[in-house]
Parts: sequence; structure tokens; C-alpha cells
Amino acid sequence: MIARWEVAIRLVSATVIGGLIGMEREVSNRPAGLRTHILVTLGSTLVMLISMDGFHSMGSNIKAGDPARLAAQVISGIGFLGAGTIMRTESSIRGLTTAASLWVCAGIGLAIGSGYYMGGLLTSGIVLITLMSLRVMEKKVIGSRYRMLEIIGSGRPGLIGDIGTLMGEHRVRIRDISIMGESEAELGEGMGNPTLEIHFMVRLPIGFRYDEFLLELGSIRGVNESRFQANI
Repeated sequence: MIARWEVAIRLVSATVIGGLIGMEREVSNRPAGLRTHILVTLGSTLVMLISMDGFHSMGSNIKAGDPARLAAQVISGIGFLGAGTIMRTESSIRGLTTAASLWVCAGIGLAIGSGYYMGGLLTSGIVLITLMSLRVMEKKVIGSRYRMLEIIGSGRPGLIGDIGTLMGEHRVRIRDISIMGESEAELGEGMGNPTLEIHFMVRLPIGFRYDEFLLELGSIRGVNESRFQANI
């Protein structure tokens, strides 16, 4: 039988740990933030407490593996929350880190609920370091490869397709695209010279040659101006 004060300590500890991880996700403006992470960690802790201490009334009928069976459902059951945080577009997938943090919070809650404070606290520290400190390093190493490419050109049909083909040849990945203006097809023939302003959010490969790419881009019929913005 677990003492009441010990139950309280485990539940409060789970709340604090889930709050710390959730706060980082909240600051990063992610779908699952402070409250979600607290509830996941707290709920998994409670399930573990029930697994360990909730079946003593069964006496000798309880089997040694029963506590683990109930707790194991937390890990598989957390999948529906993780799926709700993942968003997929045509060119990217977002929310995987938040989904993983929810899954880890469930594991931390089980550890705290079982009284394995060392494992729970150490894992929490590593999670926070991973989410906060490594994000800065990731921006320096990987984030510098993201650029906004601005192109001003005519609205001729097939222009964007030609630009996309060139990007593929240079292994440039398109993350997002926005178009301002009207194409020749939308304006109709004889309605003047349509102009498009196209913004591409792209990820550049290692060793990307800016001058060569911009030179080839400028040779595409219909491209009037093109430039990369500073690091984002």
C-alpha cells in the first residue's frame, strides 16, 4: 500500500514536469502546449498508481504481470493525441516533435507513478535540453539553409513549372509558395502585360551555388528579377 503523502508527491511531481515540457511547447506555439502535457503526464502517473496500488483488494488473485499490463495501454493509447498534433501539407510534415514529447511525457508519468524518480527526472532534463538547447544548434546548422526566394516575372503559363524544374535540378526543396498578381490566362489576351510576384520558401542543399542558380533562373523566359532574402 502506497502512503497517501507518497501518492501526492508523485502526482505533484508529474504535474510540474509535464508543465515544464508543455511550457516549452507553448512558447514555441505548438498545437499541444502546457495543459495538454500536464494532463498526459498526470494521467499516466495516475494509471501507474492504480496499476500498482489499486488491485490489493483482489488479494492473492492478482498476478505479477497485471500492473504492467494496465500501464502498457498508456503508451499505445497516447497515439490518438500524437496524431492530432501532426499536420501534413504537400511539401512538409509538422508536429512530429510535439507528438514525440507527448509520448515521452506519458513514459515519464509512468516512471514517476512507479516511484522511479531518478529515471523520470533525468529523462525530463534530457527532454528539456533537447527541445530548448538543441533547437538553437539546429537553427545554426540547418536553419541557415532555409531561404525566401523572391521572383518577379510575367504571368505566362508554365512559368512556375519551369522554375520548379530548375529547383529540382539543383536539389532545392520547396516548403511553401505564395503568388501575388494575375496570370495571362486570368487576364485574357490583349489585356496588357501581367506581372506575378512569387515567393518561394525553400531549403537549400549543402554546397548550393547561388550565382549559378540565379544565372540559370534569370535565363528562364518570363523571369524579370530574382533574389534571395537574408537568413530566416
